[in-house]
Amino acid sequence: MAFDAVNMQDWQISDEAEKNMPTPDQWKEKLGLEAQDMLPMGRLAKIDFLKVIDRLKDQPDGKYIEVTAITPTPLGEGKSTTSVGLMEGLGLRGKNVGGALRQPSGGPTMNVKGTAAGGGNSLLIPMTEFSLGLTGDINDIMNAHNLGMVAMTARMQHERNYNDEQLARLTGMRRLDIDPTRVEFGWIIDFCAQALRNIVIGMGGRFDGFTMQSKFGIAVGSELMAILAVATDLADLKDRINKITVAFDKSGKPVTCGDLEVGNAMAAFMRNTINPTLMCTAEYQPCFVHAGPFANIAVGQSSIIADRVGLKLFDYHVTESGFAADIGFEKFWNVKCRFSGLKPHVSVLTSTIRALKMHGGGPKVVAGKALDDAYTKENLELVEKGVENMVHMIGVIRKSGINPVVCVNRFYTDTDAEVAIVKKAAEAAGARCAESKHWELGGEGALEFADAVIDACEEENDFKYLYPLEMKLRDRVATIAKEVYGADGVSWSPEAEAKAKMLEADPQYADFATMMVKTHLSLTHDPTLKGVPKGWTLPIRDILIYSGAKFLCPCAGTISLMPGTGSNPAFRRIDVDPATGKVSGLF
Repeated sequence: MAFDAVNMQDWQISDEAEKNMPTPDQWKEKLGLEAQDMLPMGRLAKIDFLKVIDRLKDQPDGKYIEVTAITPTPLGEGKSTTSVGLMEGLGLRGKNVGGALRQPSGGPTMNVKGTAAGGGNSLLIPMTEFSLGLTGDINDIMNAHNLGMVAMTARMQHERNYNDEQLARLTGMRRLDIDPTRVEFGWIIDFCAQALRNIVIGMGGRFDGFTMQSKFGIAVGSELMAILAVATDLADLKDRINKITVAFDKSGKPVTCGDLEVGNAMAAFMRNTINPTLMCTAEYQPCFVHAGPFANIAVGQSSIIADRVGLKLFDYHVTESGFAADIGFEKFWNVKCRFSGLKPHVSVLTSTIRALKMHGGGPKVVAGKALDDAYTKENLELVEKGVENMVHMIGVIRKSGINPVVCVNRFYTDTDAEVAIVKKAAEAAGARCAESKHWELGGEGALEFADAVIDACEEENDFKYLYPLEMKLRDRVATIAKEVYGADGVSWSPEAEAKAKMLEADPQYADFATMMVKTHLSLTHDPTLKGVPKGWTLPIRDILIYSGAKFLCPCAGTISLMPGTGSNPAFRRIDVDPATGKVSGLF
């Protein structure tokens, strides 16, 4: 039975739903797992994925369903809500369904966005645990990453203080001769902390560290988080960590975590992160939570491991890609699926009437202020103009060989005439389209949507990648810019072009994935440009090298790896009851 989503807050719905949430032992029976498959952690449990995969290796995979969206706006499109609602709708249709979502970062949770647990009756539970650290994966990643920085900065200090003979005698280390102007790594913290974007470390005497410029990034942007998303097992994770490039030496040679002899200790910190955490929807469909990389500065996917487990356990497995189809789906399509070898059956494009109105030229939305009437009352003209963005994203997905399902994530203020415009435009562009009221009604409100996805899963597709691995880096970037973003071309800064030529000439980077770094708020590099901008060029200013994850990351525009906290952050409204320990205010 659905809760009163219009009048209840999400944390209240979560509290009520959690009263009947299955225990780890009940999940074991429900999912057909064995005792050794479950690793209980309080009210939750991790899944020993290798045991499950090995036992079910001969079982055919279920249907693989990806969820993406139109270009995000401050109004929210609800990919997580739609993913959860789809699981609930499929569950109500009697299907064996589950999913995989990313773990949310403390940065957005405590900032403007709030938690990413879904909303209304399409909510992931237990919501408080999900929003506040879960089973500790992000903390383990922070410790592992920062240990790498400790190893590097300590090594630089000791090499400065001792000559080669003293260094070998006192420490047993050889000189790495790290170039302080070519340090790739930085520190990480799981908050939006703009004050830490650019810092100076090592102030003081000769025993207080090596003085140099440094930086902080947000934890989910760490290469370690990207590695967790694509690793196949603990051995692979350990190998990739040791290959991370933390800096370059003064001759231009990469210095890795393995060179610093810290990679194995970093892997030890991350030993528990390799197994997915089992959660569920408010209607008790199982859902794995594993990895949490941002999509505008990383791969933006839950893990390959979680998808592999889900496809063995469920007949329908739902996975979400971060942000819009130009970023999240493009990386799912050309990176995650290439790494995993898995082929999706269908992609869901999440759309909302309110977001389409903004793409159609609707008034600016300011956090904390009441919405303009344009978003809460019928305005057919804005919807008509805004569907251009949705149609563009349909075209992006269709280039992969998939015919998508458009989900109109319907708010109770949307009108039938507005929804009809979206359906007509989606179908004209070659997509199925269904409205869904999962936020308000849970699975009962998602039945039309679930039926459309079931039908789409039975349709054969001709899934293919956008470019071959043999294509050079600059050609890949041009292909993505033109075919996915709609740019006229690409401009390279002299520094970025020189780096690209160096990488293209080195065979060790030939099979690295191309991981674009770009704002999620526009098809372009400029977050203020909505809809489908025309007549523009994508500027590339740098290329990040993630040698452990095997990513080359061209950076477009001025996007920062450390977001900033806004003037009206969510933490102002979060509270805990000292008598019960209940947390309120998590959106």
